[in-house]
Amino acid sequence: MHEIILKFIIFAYGATSLVDAIAYWPTIKDLWFHKKPSANSRSYQVWTLSAIVTFLYSLFVLPDVLFRVVSLVMLLLNVLILVLRLRLQTFKQQI
Repeated sequence: MHEIILKFIIFAYGATSLVDAIAYWPTIKDLWFHKKPSANSRSYQVWTLSAIVTFLYSLFVLPDVLFRVVSLVMLLLNVLILVLRLRLQTFKQQI
């Protein structure tokens, strides 16, 4: 029974992480395609810093491949949104 619960938790972690990653799409679409500043750059600065620390923790503390993959994906998505938002902000200031 313990093994089944553990496997379910591992599956649920992977599945919810996939849903989390998909949830970034509307913000990426707004920033990239519609040039709509829908992301708060301060929030994404904090979340990117947090994602960096989480990824480093996954590399140097936890021997968990799934956690490393998920933390890397979340880091990359946060960086992408932050870069797109800052680029849009810079472009709008130049006009």
